[in-house]
Amino acid sequence: MWKKLPLIWKILIGMVIGIIWGMLAVTIGLEKFTINWIKPWGTIFINLLKLIAVPLIFVSLVNGISSLSDISKLSRIGLKTLTIYVITTVFAVFVGLSLVNLIKPGNTFSEEKRIAFNEQFQNDVNEKELLAEERKGESPLQYVVDIVPDNIISAASDNGRMLQVIFFAIIFGVGLVLVPFKKVEVVKGFFSGLNDVIMKIVDIIMIVAPYGVLALMAALVVDFSGDIDLFLALGLYSITVVIGLFFMILFFYPTIISLFTKIRYFEFLRGILPAQLVAFSTSSSAATLPVTKEQVENELGVSQKISGFVLPIGVTINMDGTSCYQAIAAVFIAQVFGIPLDVGDQLTIVLMATLASIGAPGIPSGSIVMLVAVLSAVGLPAAGLALILGIDRPLDMLRTVVNITGDSTVSTLVAKTEGELTYPPVRQNNNVNGDAMVSS
Repeated sequence: MWKKLPLIWKILIGMVIGIIWGMLAVTIGLEKFTINWIKPWGTIFINLLKLIAVPLIFVSLVNGISSLSDISKLSRIGLKTLTIYVITTVFAVFVGLSLVNLIKPGNTFSEEKRIAFNEQFQNDVNEKELLAEERKGESPLQYVVDIVPDNIISAASDNGRMLQVIFFAIIFGVGLVLVPFKKVEVVKGFFSGLNDVIMKIVDIIMIVAPYGVLALMAALVVDFSGDIDLFLALGLYSITVVIGLFFMILFFYPTIISLFTKIRYFEFLRGILPAQLVAFSTSSSAATLPVTKEQVENELGVSQKISGFVLPIGVTINMDGTSCYQAIAAVFIAQVFGIPLDVGDQLTIVLMATLASIGAPGIPSGSIVMLVAVLSAVGLPAAGLALILGIDRPLDMLRTVVNITGDSTVSTLVAKTEGELTYPPVRQNNNVNGDAMVSS
């Protein structure tokens, strides 16, 4: 019975059992048991996904780029990808700003609560301020400098430096395109075979996904059992963020897909649901990449050459959920401290949230550090982070869902414009040859 269930239902069942166990553990005093004996299995699951993230990104990009017949096609696809990513990110920031200015969640925050949580999270805030202090005085082009690695081995050893891995993979892939085919035939065959192996490893990892999700959800419920007052005090802020994120997930992306492709609204959502569930439980775009790639290829009909190029880039530079959240968080903190923000300040938030989301690593809570830069740009105190740190984790889970949904949307749109979208998809057995699908 269990073996015949689709992955979607297995993950959902794991999430439900995890939540039930977490609530039971809090009630009967099994918190320590849950943290010591159940949570580690969730950590192992995340580590398995992160383990495969860097090889998958590098091999997928190289394989995707090298499968393109000429460099002009590569530049065209790259320009489309970056343009659509930037447009969706800026739109997400405006959604966040519109909602936070309309709802004004910070105007209802209790002064007593603000002082208490400032004291409670002061150590965490000090660490974030220290990180921000280290970046002061740097060139405005430092973010560009950081993209180019001085040591690819070192960059590949750190999941937070995905941009550097992507940069090297693109250069390597371009090199394969420019060299005559006969000279690099063996190299291309090696990467094609390596991609097959990595995708098979992904299949093996996904066998344990329901159990990993169960452990993660159980631990999460236990971790936040003592913060119920925090959820109540910041409820309006949370609702504002959730509305913005759900707007992106349930309205913006499916509508764009249904308008520009043959994929229907609910078919799109159903197709990427397994990836959304994994994203929600892991809070990591990078860790979810293997599942996202599998779903857009098998369920949405995106060709492997397009998904292999667009999705790895999106893991790092397309953080729509992150940018929407950062806009809401920055204005919320300003409202709490009574600091007015004019139009210029809010336009600055648009720019900084866009840039910060591009630089945010695709790992759990990776956007928190980047939020410091957004706050500093408009003169807001970094101590305001203390107000939202306590409830960041569940919101981080949801904004990761937005991030990977945006990646899936852009890859589908690019595939459509390139004639690389086959819908309904022709299901294959992870046989990667770069041109396995034809235009619809």
